[in-house]
Amino acid sequence: MGQQEKVATSLAGAVGEEISASLAPVDAELERRYPGDPGTRQPVHTVYVPGDVFAADTIRSWGDKALAALDENAPDAASFATVLGLADDLAEPVYTRVRAKLEREPIEDLRVDFEDGYGNRTDAEEDEAAARAARLVAEAYEQGTAAPYMGIRMKCMEAPVRARGIRTLDVFLSGLMEAGGLPDGLVLTLPKVTYPEQVTAMVRLLEAFEKARGLTPGRIGFEIQIETSQSILAADGTATVARMIQAAEGRATGLHYGTFDYSACLGVSAAHQSSDHPAADHAKAVMQIAAAGTGVRVSDGSTNVLPVGPTAQVHDAWRLHYGLTRRALARAYYQGWDMHPGHIPTRYAAVFAFYREGFEQAAARLARYANRTGGDVMDEPATAKALSGYLLRGLDCGALDIGEVARLTGLTRADLEGFSGPRRGDLTASAQ
Repeated sequence: MGQQEKVATSLAGAVGEEISASLAPVDAELERRYPGDPGTRQPVHTVYVPGDVFAADTIRSWGDKALAALDENAPDAASFATVLGLADDLAEPVYTRVRAKLEREPIEDLRVDFEDGYGNRTDAEEDEAAARAARLVAEAYEQGTAAPYMGIRMKCMEAPVRARGIRTLDVFLSGLMEAGGLPDGLVLTLPKVTYPEQVTAMVRLLEAFEKARGLTPGRIGFEIQIETSQSILAADGTATVARMIQAAEGRATGLHYGTFDYSACLGVSAAHQSSDHPAADHAKAVMQIAAAGTGVRVSDGSTNVLPVGPTAQVHDAWRLHYGLTRRALARAYYQGWDMHPGHIPTRYAAVFAFYREGFEQAAARLARYANRTGGDVMDEPATAKALSGYLLRGLDCGALDIGEVARLTGLTRADLEGFSGPRRGDLTASAQ
């Protein structure tokens, strides 16, 4: 034991108390506006199916069609790896897991579409389709065949379709309530949001429904789809999307980038409308910054190049989709939109390869951090949070197994969740 140091101070205790009191409103504001990630599962994709096409067997049908596409165009791990450029050590585990995923859980998030994918129909026809969607979604959850997340994309809050969108939402939610209540995986998408006031209108609409049905206030959340230039930059030069998040009053769960509407809004020609266009990168970067720390998650858009036709054409489309998905993951867009059953093999291949190729390094770094042992990288609490989040996302989607994670980290899932806690300050506390 060395000599005990003499501790000297100069400030009276009242100074710290006064500073804390003066910052109390800031503390409260930080807690309210930036609560952190909710810590729940985020789906790796959203599939949308037009309201008149959605059926009881849609999820299984997409899985079967995806498996058939593999059987026809990449019947084994080696051929699939060759198409996508997978490393030799990833080929078999990725291919095996993709096939297992398509058999077990082909769709993680399904949106029954009553907007662009559905179009304008008679009121009677859309009423019928919305009621039918509610019945089928409720039955899927009751029978255990539902995707983890399911819901609808209604028409937007613009004047020509506002009343129809409101009615469709009412019919769908009322149908779910009549069938036994709102499922935990319910997700609603509000498209073509341009002004924060449209988000406020959605909040008031959901408040009215909750009151009418005796639900807990705040029970129903929704996603905001970013499809117009005005949703990124307002007329006064402010970032509209940040104001939209606040206008949602805690109900916003996601920001979804609409690749083609947004690109067209900026005048991007059809041949160049893609999620890797510079205009898309700018929009998503603004969305990402606005959402950081708020608990609202950002989703990339989709590609409209479908993997259909001759095998060579399918392979080209697969490579494009795989590359766009990997690009998005590297930029921390952990979710995207898929438009065709042929897209989901490469969605899962990209996601699984992303998590498996970085798994061992991430596990080793987190284990060193947790055990306070040395290494060639000095990680901080924020990095430990990112590492645990990476492993948890890999576990949620099926890219990783808890046994292999525990073997390399010595940590349980509860330990990982502790490092990746959603609230401000939780990470530091768990590390002490």
